[in-house]
Amino acid sequence: MARFRNKKKKVFLKPVVKKKQATVDHITGDKIPKSFVFSRGKLPGPLRQLQMDLRKIMLPFTALNLREKRRNNIKDFLNVAGPMGVTHFLILSKTQTAPYLRVARTPQGPTLTFKINEYSLAVDVARSQLRPRCPQDLFKNPPLIVLSGFGSGEQHLKLTTIMFQNIFPAIDINTVKLSSCQRIVLLNYNKDTKLIDFRHYSIRLQPVGVSRRIRKFVQNHQVPDLRNLQDVSDFITK
Repeated sequence: MARFRNKKKKVFLKPVVKKKQATVDHITGDKIPKSFVFSRGKLPGPLRQLQMDLRKIMLPFTALNLREKRRNNIKDFLNVAGPMGVTHFLILSKTQTAPYLRVARTPQGPTLTFKINEYSLAVDVARSQLRPRCPQDLFKNPPLIVLSGFGSGEQHLKLTTIMFQNIFPAIDINTVKLSSCQRIVLLNYNKDTKLIDFRHYSIRLQPVGVSRRIRKFVQNHQVPDLRNLQDVSDFITK
């Protein structure tokens, strides 16, 4: 009859320390802007998808999977925004005449209200492109903000400029890594139509002033196939 003796082994657990996300902008010294994107009232399907597109634009400093219920009001979101460091609200709504977007600074404003004349969803833009670009780390860093046509001196344009400049983290052009700049949010004001175009682009670093063959060689970082060529100049000039 075999006997087995239980031996107690000591198990040492190493605590896992999670790195906390930075809360202060090292450039301005202020809090890093964070946002909530949600809706008020019932939205149709396309506007629901537009809301998700807006959340992706505001990444990584937004709640992508923010859960909202019909009984929630603005005060409920304000109560949560303080402890979480949320500085801005983007609120979608729909009336009988048109959809609207409100951009608010928490907790005491100001609030800007925009009437949405027309919009395109990200999925529709991707379907219209032959090779849509969406790398895995596209939303890892916040986008660059570019404002065009806002220098007319009108008071409401000054407020709009300040609001959108502060809704994204500041960029230090001397220390920023070009590899982290993969998105641009462009706001273009047309003084004739009084409309603002809000566009979101995916960008990439690309050499200019060289042939297509050299550009592909630089971007792919692969050794070119020269076995059928007599000289390396043939590869460049072909």
